[in-house]
Amino acid sequence: MTDALFLSREEIDGLATPADYVGAVRDGYRQVGEGAPAHPRQKFRRSDPEGMFTSYAALLPETGAMGGYMYGAGFGAGDAWFVTPLFDAESGEPLALLDGASMNPFKTGAAGAVAVDELAREDATSLAVVGSGSQARGQLHTTATVRDFEDVRVYSPTREHREAFAAEFDDHLEATVSATDSSAEAVSGADVVITATKASEPVFDGDELEPGTHVTAMGQYEEGSRELDVRTIERATYVPDLRDRVTYDAGAFLAALEDGAVTADHVHAELGEVVAGNDPGRTSGDEITVFDSGGTGIETVAAAHMLYERAEDRGLGSPISLSPASEALTGRLPASE
Repeated sequence: MTDALFLSREEIDGLATPADYVGAVRDGYRQVGEGAPAHPRQKFRRSDPEGMFTSYAALLPETGAMGGYMYGAGFGAGDAWFVTPLFDAESGEPLALLDGASMNPFKTGAAGAVAVDELAREDATSLAVVGSGSQARGQLHTTATVRDFEDVRVYSPTREHREAFAAEFDDHLEATVSATDSSAEAVSGADVVITATKASEPVFDGDELEPGTHVTAMGQYEEGSRELDVRTIERATYVPDLRDRVTYDAGAFLAALEDGAVTADHVHAELGEVVAGNDPGRTSGDEITVFDSGGTGIETVAAAHMLYERAEDRGLGSPISLSPASEALTGRLPASE
């Protein structure tokens, strides 16, 4: 028997700062850029009751961990549950099982922040956020750790939501945070643009992007989801989290392919290849760059292992016992009493 730790949401909350997530995720992407294995998500759908079961994984040898995410969303309960199994990459033994929902915006946001640090201009001071939900919060919390933003403008379709979001972050950040009445107003003149929506149609006009803008899009991880228009993809140096995603479920890129505006060769590099120094990021001040973030096991394993180590140091977590296959994989029925 091997004891692993179960980490509850209450134990995970407060274990790490946004900057801590960014540091762990940056190192995870570096390892993948140097050859560590990670694959895009797999999605399994049911129509009655409607729902989606999703999983993805990665192995980070230098971190010493492997694992990923499994979550169900929808179905009869109309809710979602996120579970993160974590294994030791040397022994293969289970390390932990995390109640993974509360870390999701921060680990996903950390991937976006790493991309901003690699691809946005060093002198970027203005940020546009399109979206006002949990993922937008995670993106802003983490991205604010890699650039000194002075001006943040947020837009989402519901006035109360965008105004509440702006008020929340205006109190939290040193930057001035304000709500706008349109995405065009938010994006105009922005050095960095973040989209964190569930949009099926583009949320701004790609011709509105000024030279030198960086865009992080994290809500277009299936065919038919399109936060970015064809023009944005066409104009940009395009960097996805994983190259294998772009013809599988990167909705905006697939639309640009279908339109004939780009070919598969339009992919500049994976984020990990840029972080590892194998491919350049931004090469000029006028370049438009896009990071297409669909969610991977890279940020999940990197963040989960960081949280696991901190929980161990603080004596957190409940032990759960798991039997190795050498003992349990017998094919024998239990003995009768």
